[in-house]
Amino acid sequence: MKYQILIVGGGNAGLSTAAKLLRKNPKLQIGIIEPSDKHYYQPAWTLVGGGSYDITDTVRNEADFIPKGAEWIKDAVATFQPEQNTVTTRDGKTIGYEYLVVCPGIQLNWSQVEGLPETLGKNGVCSNYSFQYAPYTFECLQNLKEGTAIFTAPSGAVKCGGAPQKIMYLAADYFRRAGLAGKVKVEFWTAGGVIFGIEKYAKTLRKVVERYGINTHFKHDLIRVNGPAHKATFKVTAPDGSVSEETVHFDMLHVTPPQSAPDFISSSPLANAAGWVDVDKYTLQHNKYPNIFSLGDAAGLPNSRTGAAVRKEAPVLVKNLLAVMAGQMPTAKYSGYSSCPIVTGYGKLMLAEFDYDNKPTETFPFDQSKERWTMWILKRYILPWLYWNKILNGAM
Repeated sequence: MKYQILIVGGGNAGLSTAAKLLRKNPKLQIGIIEPSDKHYYQPAWTLVGGGSYDITDTVRNEADFIPKGAEWIKDAVATFQPEQNTVTTRDGKTIGYEYLVVCPGIQLNWSQVEGLPETLGKNGVCSNYSFQYAPYTFECLQNLKEGTAIFTAPSGAVKCGGAPQKIMYLAADYFRRAGLAGKVKVEFWTAGGVIFGIEKYAKTLRKVVERYGINTHFKHDLIRVNGPAHKATFKVTAPDGSVSEETVHFDMLHVTPPQSAPDFISSSPLANAAGWVDVDKYTLQHNKYPNIFSLGDAAGLPNSRTGAAVRKEAPVLVKNLLAVMAGQMPTAKYSGYSSCPIVTGYGKLMLAEFDYDNKPTETFPFDQSKERWTMWILKRYILPWLYWNKILNGAM
């Protein structure tokens, strides 16, 4: 079995790239390796956790989005043999390719937090990073009448870096509207050192934190959870670099799990030192193997991992891949653009957009650092529609 172009991963990146390639040339022989039957619109899980979106509206059948002309290989990659231009699948098949596009997404490492897998979905421990458990987040909000609600963010890259905060602001707004503002304490415990990396948007978020009376704890990385005892333990890094542990009580704990490149990527010849696919950050071409490209969450790019980033990466990759196939040099460049629609309450959203240089690169002709109802409508109604109807089929 051999394909002209083999795509590893049938998520947003894989499907939209395949669709764009086939729009340019319907005769391309494309195979897509993807083990899942279901396809998820994950950005809406924040709203599910806040009670503003139905979880069943975030899932569709993968088969319905495989582009016409591409072949779906319902399997998963186990190993890569780039010198032979082959991959070996979990089922033991060897599949050949002329060109390879690697975009299997990111891996959620729940078990890196001791005790988390055993208590997730009960004892007030929830996470919007899971289709299974996102609805439990809203249950926790509804059940909490007093006490402490803790929201965590880990060290390292995560998909949608703003998501750990979005649900926190929704929760704070929920408690305020329920008349529980003085009774429920909302706290942010993050391994990061700042609320947001770009000052224009950080300024707004500091005001949001102040408005809700949220307590922030920086350089605190969740390492252990005791669900039945309602205790969370954090690794604390002091300004002098010394490390200690701090254990605190919670009544509700929303966890963003540590994340990494998938194991089959990080242990492969395609990986850089950090485990991500080793590609040029502008052309998305592999630094060692010129017939391999990568985009999306598994690519070794110093950007923010979001669906919006994929939407800007895919056209660059398609142009450069087709150029290389024609014997030319890749000339299209990805700027590092990413977008983070940060929900700051019900009916409120700040749309952060920026590039590799952390320079705001905004779409709309107004100050996007302000919270707006129109941007909430964009996230709640327009973006999901665009995703299912335009982005996955390569139309935008």
